[in-house]
Amino acid sequence: MKTLLRFTFLSLALGLAGALFAQINPADAKKAYVHRLQLADRVRVAIYQEDDLTTLARIDARGMVNLPLIQEISIGGLTVVEAQQVIEKAYRDGRFLRAPQVTVSVEEYAPREVSIQGQIRNPGRYPLPTESTFTVSELVTKAGGITDIGKGTAVNITRILPDGTKKIFTVDVDSLIKGKKGDGKIDDNNLLLLPGDVVYVPERLI
Repeated sequence: MKTLLRFTFLSLALGLAGALFAQINPADAKKAYVHRLQLADRVRVAIYQEDDLTTLARIDARGMVNLPLIQEISIGGLTVVEAQQVIEKAYRDGRFLRAPQVTVSVEEYAPREVSIQGQIRNPGRYPLPTESTFTVSELVTKAGGITDIGKGTAVNITRILPDGTKKIFTVDVDSLIKGKKGDGKIDDNNLLLLPGDVVYVPERLI
């Protein structure tokens, strides 16, 4: 009898887990957006039961904000959770607070735009969604597609990193678009655009 009850409970548990999993759209999971704090984001930093330390600050060009007692601290490029942990550690290490509970929230997002240039039908600047992701192939599609003489196999993306250095990498957008129309095996989750990215479509050598 006990064995039967265990089996019945296990079956119900597995069934419930399966139902919950089925409700999760893999495409939605891939598009899950996590905001990283950036230049000109305006943030509110609050500490539980320390109202006099609450601060509204805008992240400067170095990724820093100025907070009471600990002064400048770098949070540019971090998620909200990571920023909270870094600030809590700074208050503990400086022996200002024994067990701070920090809450960081974005009061005002910096302008979120990317630009696309070169052999694209509608070059220009395009806004990024505030609470969702945007891929290189999606930008190319939104900009009307690559021209007949554009080299879609070698699209360049220039990105300024939080430390001020520049990174340039090349993406085969043609394959991504073909993959999406086909079996969908190509995963462009690592090609999500960030604010300030400059996309350039070169010309094919004829």
